[in-house]
Amino acid sequence: MAVGLAFLLVLAGTAEAASRIKDIADFEGVRENILIGYGLVVGLKGTGDDLGNVSFTKESLIGMLERMGVNTREGKLDPKNVAAVMVTGTLPPFGRQGSRIDVTVSALGDADSLLGGSLLVTPLIGADGEVYAVAQGQVQVGGFSAKGQATTVEKGVVTAGRIPNGAVVEQEVPFDLSSMESIKIALRNPDFTTARRITQAINAYLGTEMARPLDPGTVMVRVGGRYDGNVVGLLTDIEQLMVQPDMMARVVIDESTGTIVIGENVRINTVAIAQGGLTVRITETPQVSQPAPFSTTGATTVVPRTDIQVDEGKDKRLAVVDSGVNLQDLVNSLNALGVGPRDMISILQAIKAAGALQAEIEVL
Repeated sequence: MAVGLAFLLVLAGTAEAASRIKDIADFEGVRENILIGYGLVVGLKGTGDDLGNVSFTKESLIGMLERMGVNTREGKLDPKNVAAVMVTGTLPPFGRQGSRIDVTVSALGDADSLLGGSLLVTPLIGADGEVYAVAQGQVQVGGFSAKGQATTVEKGVVTAGRIPNGAVVEQEVPFDLSSMESIKIALRNPDFTTARRITQAINAYLGTEMARPLDPGTVMVRVGGRYDGNVVGLLTDIEQLMVQPDMMARVVIDESTGTIVIGENVRINTVAIAQGGLTVRITETPQVSQPAPFSTTGATTVVPRTDIQVDEGKDKRLAVVDSGVNLQDLVNSLNALGVGPRDMISILQAIKAAGALQAEIEVL
């Protein structure tokens, strides 16, 4: 527990270091676009979809064969080496026609494995329904599966894989940087202080008042002066400027895993903390009583034996935390009580409810 909280202290201490603007903000128009498509993977070794259970795989296979001039509707079609898949990818900013992107292939039906399969031509569409890329290639699965009559061995996920450089960009997303008269910088963690510091850093570098904050999450910069018509040069210089982001006093709690992250600026007022309670441990160790050998009387009997231990937490004491303490003092006080992560979650929530914790608690 102490080691884990010491690690959190290191993280909190380094949070005050200056960061490049490119690491804490995004530029308007410089964004990725999500692509998705539906296709077929063939060449599987009997691990494909069961066409009797997955009707859409059968219909897709029939439709593909008919487009290639093969009529299969009058005969029985039940191959085991075909699987319906969803193909996803990300079109990078300013992706040009002919460039390639990676795609992820995931089984949609009841296929057991995509190992050894090949994806057939699959159009990838964007949110507007337009085709921006076409994918095809050998699926690389990062795992394996082997089964016998008595046991099965699996490593990784064999119903999903990747195709490096598996899609070719067919259509570009139109966006002209050179014609922009102003650019907007979007903060990933909106904050008034951070937005102002970014504005001050840009204006100090440019030597003129060309940047101004629009809101806690947006800073607008006018394009002009020596950067007139050179937006790329302006963005390149701006993204390298160093800014110290401001940090809110916040405690983040993940109830499912018991993880606690405490920001450096967390402060508390004077409060007394007691941790502990009644712990009852019950252990059942039944014993079997049997009659003597060759005995004609008596029967085997299970004799219950119960051991009950009660821990009233006598070694736990009330601790007083003084007003205005920092993160280190808070952690030291809670460690002195011998509390674990689960108990610390309850303590922090109780301190907040008492009005003594001057920070925001965010429960994931």
